[in-house]
Amino acid sequence: MLARVDLRGRAGDPRAVDEVLPRAALDVGAAVELVRPMVDDVRARGLPAVLEATARLDGVELTSTRVPAAELARALDELEPAVRAALEESVRRARLVHQAQLRPDETVELAPGGTVTERWVAVRRVGLYAPGGLVAYPSSVVMNVVPAQVAGVRELAVASPPQRDNGGLPHPSVLAACALLGVEEVHAVGGAQAVAMFAYGTSECAPVDLVTGPGNVYVAAAKRLVRGRVGIDSEAGPTEIGVLADDSADPAFVAADLISQAEHDPNASCLLVSPSEALLDAVDEELVRQFALTKHVDRVGPALRGQSAAILVDDLDAGLAVVDAWAAEHLEVITRDAAAVAARVTNAGAVFVGAWSPVSLGDYLAGSNHVLPTGGTARFNPGLSVQTFLRGIHVVDYSREALAEVADHIDALGGAEDLVAHVAAVRVRVPKEQP
Repeated sequence: MLARVDLRGRAGDPRAVDEVLPRAALDVGAAVELVRPMVDDVRARGLPAVLEATARLDGVELTSTRVPAAELARALDELEPAVRAALEESVRRARLVHQAQLRPDETVELAPGGTVTERWVAVRRVGLYAPGGLVAYPSSVVMNVVPAQVAGVRELAVASPPQRDNGGLPHPSVLAACALLGVEEVHAVGGAQAVAMFAYGTSECAPVDLVTGPGNVYVAAAKRLVRGRVGIDSEAGPTEIGVLADDSADPAFVAADLISQAEHDPNASCLLVSPSEALLDAVDEELVRQFALTKHVDRVGPALRGQSAAILVDDLDAGLAVVDAWAAEHLEVITRDAAAVAARVTNAGAVFVGAWSPVSLGDYLAGSNHVLPTGGTARFNPGLSVQTFLRGIHVVDYSREALAEVADHIDALGGAEDLVAHVAAVRVRVPKEQP
């Protein structure tokens, strides 16, 4: 089912690799022009513009975006016990991992009486987006809310698309996850209008300082438009999985993992990289077999037959070069001595080591965060973490004596840059000694 690409002898050529590696097209620039009028309308008119967009795009007539507290409580009360237990364990594990990401304030003494402290301060108010298009994602509520809470964010607002089959409310599992985490402000708003609501505010939703959470291309476009007015985590695109495997890998495991990511979206990308032609053949046979049994063939088929491929390379070194060039959102390493091979990966949103660490584990219960960079942006962007919600502030505290010690250097540097007032601001405090 996967297109086969033979990169033997060419994996070290970046241009050759870029030309053949598949990836879903995400034309955020074109989408920006489509959503710009809506974003401008929300900025100008607030709530009425949000409600009109919701009626037009979601087919839901609302008079208010705010989800009543009673509906949040009801959703949690009615949540299937097994799902609630799973969410509770997911939250517990995520808190453990994200609490370890907190950094202490650090003070460096550069001279007696001269210190610089880096102080970490949480963003005041955050808007968290939980998708609800093809699939509702209560797990994404966990992945966004937990690091924000651990970071110390004081105000959290969640937005998720209204569902016609749920009385115009977001999906019950999303509401239940919010209630479980103690989130009280939830809005039945989806898409670009949700991002605009967060950025500019309405009579029911105060503006936020930061918008996080995955979404479709229109959500990404709206994030691009409001960036600068508010912070954003990333412009997330369709999900993707890379698998680096050798002949020790179980073809059934590999095929199942490729299908699991293709299940998200027909635009999902799946890349299998191996020096073993026999493994590629066996995985392809397994894909055919498992595809016939999977539920969401309407998503899986287009994803596997479209922007996905099996890449044959000379050896694992060449395979590492390929997966680093692709910079997958999720990368599985299923090889002999997988931990050592995984330690050599430099570009990936998250790395899953060995046969027993599938991406599905990371989606729900690993404790890691599943909001990860897509589209090759793992080359320079991290996934969502506590640090997303924190700002480092340098606190400079010098005595007169410590300032005097560096005054001559400031004279020299300020003079070299012709910024004489900078020099004067120091010398008014510590006059230059006359010979």
